[in-house]
Amino acid sequence: MKTFNKILVANRGEIACRVFATAKRLKIGTVAIYSDADANALHVKHADESVAIGGVTAAESYLQMDKVIDACRATGADAVHPGYGFLSEQPDFPKALEAAGITFIGPSPDAIRAMGDKITSKKLSAEAGVNTVPGFMGIIEDAKHCLKIADEIGYPVMIKASAGGGGKGMRIAWNADEVVEGFERSASEAKSSFGDDRIFVEKFITDPRHIEIQVLADMHGNCIYLGERECSIQRRNQKVIEEAPSPFLDEATRAAMGEQAVALSKAVSYASAGTVEFIVDSDKNFYFLEMNTRLQVEHPVTELITGIDLVEQMINVAAGRPLALKQQDIKLNGWAMESRLYAEDPKRNFLPSIGRLTRYRPPLDELSCDGIVRNDTGVEEGSEISMYYDPMIAKLCTWNKTREAAIDDMCAALDKFELAGVGNNLQFLSAIMQHPRFREGKLTTAFIAEEYPDGFTDTDPPAELLQRFVVAAAVLSCISQEFYAGGKNPVLSAAASSSDNSEVVVRIGSDNHAVVVHANANANEYVVGTNADNQADLIVQTRWQPGQQVADLIINQSLSAFQVFKTATGFKLWHGGYQLVAQVLSSRKAELAALMLEKVPQDMSRYLLCPMPGLVVALNVKEGDKVEAGQALAVVEAMKMENVLQAQKSGVVSKLPVSVGDSLQVDDVIMEFE
Repeated sequence: MKTFNKILVANRGEIACRVFATAKRLKIGTVAIYSDADANALHVKHADESVAIGGVTAAESYLQMDKVIDACRATGADAVHPGYGFLSEQPDFPKALEAAGITFIGPSPDAIRAMGDKITSKKLSAEAGVNTVPGFMGIIEDAKHCLKIADEIGYPVMIKASAGGGGKGMRIAWNADEVVEGFERSASEAKSSFGDDRIFVEKFITDPRHIEIQVLADMHGNCIYLGERECSIQRRNQKVIEEAPSPFLDEATRAAMGEQAVALSKAVSYASAGTVEFIVDSDKNFYFLEMNTRLQVEHPVTELITGIDLVEQMINVAAGRPLALKQQDIKLNGWAMESRLYAEDPKRNFLPSIGRLTRYRPPLDELSCDGIVRNDTGVEEGSEISMYYDPMIAKLCTWNKTREAAIDDMCAALDKFELAGVGNNLQFLSAIMQHPRFREGKLTTAFIAEEYPDGFTDTDPPAELLQRFVVAAAVLSCISQEFYAGGKNPVLSAAASSSDNSEVVVRIGSDNHAVVVHANANANEYVVGTNADNQADLIVQTRWQPGQQVADLIINQSLSAFQVFKTATGFKLWHGGYQLVAQVLSSRKAELAALMLEKVPQDMSRYLLCPMPGLVVALNVKEGDKVEAGQALAVVEAMKMENVLQAQKSGVVSKLPVSVGDSLQVDDVIMEFE
């Protein structure tokens, strides 16, 4: 058995920080590598040593095997953990490390090659007795061949990159036209992301759940499974929320899936942590999807319900140690949730966002018998979110004894997560957690598409929650007035001679809500009366002060955390997945505000605007061309994903101010129409 002195992580961001944490606990030295874009990244600061490898794109830096090996030699690192993505599933990487006398903390090159190729892995899984989805096992030659195969299988079909992962190079096609476009886009994405444009096609299972089994195997023939993870909440085949265990599986199905995952792992002599992914239909029939021969992004939820550090297990296996665990030792305890925090704007069709994190203050990690809050991240306040890498900012996890409690903890943690500087999906994650269908566990991979068919937009909260927003705005306004008056609230003082009350109107949208606020003699306590029918006065306690982004309000002994953003006449507040703009006005100002005309937005329909920062990779039209609604006009690549921009209506292209290869910012004009 080996003993590692120093581990280099051939990765960046949160997964590098995650591996460093375990290595340091095991008293193993750590080495980071970094591109020019990551010179000030958090993972560099967390390592004992760091090596610059140059470049800004992944192809110029983290995908350069020679640079990684040179960094190992320069620092004396005797082992490499690949994290996920980048070189983690490239079989040539562990071979190159072995030739250099460096241990790869992961499975063998043969296992990576066999399972990394989706076509080969499907054949091997069938031979191992694992259920597989009907599909074409050969290589698709071109779009015409793809169309022929799709017609034979029957629609809908899934078009996939053979060497793909993370939702890249993957399209669902419901008809012939979508097959042709899907093939072209999948092949292009696969080529740019993996250097391999091979495509295959299989039947798309309708109303599916995406459930995966975590396996752990050593070099001595031992292999166990650590339960499952439910990963059905996805957008564009990219996981958004994961949980463990699944609310759908029973013990018999869990055991059957686990046994098949172990059988497949043994068939390829697997040795490390790995994940076998399945598609599960509404009758609990399950079919092999793929095997990820690496640590999964969502591994924390398995760690939380089993108490097993998967990174430590990977290190032990790579060192040649046999598993200390037997299958009967694995017990699933409680429930865990993971929310992936992305730099993207859900209200603009989830388009990627870049920029500097001007504020980044996640809820404090907690560890107790009553619950756990864990935030795996690779950024800090001041970090830059660039266009060159994945847009994930952090993975916020909660654990509790029941699923309902874990969800409630996640809701509270999301409400307390302070983030500014880039567009993000915090509010969207919170909305999903509050969604009745999610809480009932009625999930499929189409959940987001079905529940948010027009994208994520602000909606009106239920009456009880709306009242909390009204109360919060009124109390925060009074505190602000007192604060900026030097500790004395002029509104309250003016009213003290008579009723000692402050009467204000909280205006949300076009609705006015009359509120009376009385500051109690007790510090930080207010009595709030509203005009709601049969509503008794509410007791509100808070220590919030202006400038703080999160306000904890105890309203009638119930704690609610509000994100607070000051506006000219009130606040923008978000809580529980809802965002509202509340004006706090005197009665007279509220009357006048109701008479104000709404500003008409400028008509931008004559322009095709770039919806996200990215690179123009294709322009499908030229000046003078006539276009029809729905026609593909341009392709912009952002965060390693290709986005097809379509015409919203018919017209004629009058100007094309950009060219292929141009780097664009949000709302840059791509083309103008007559």
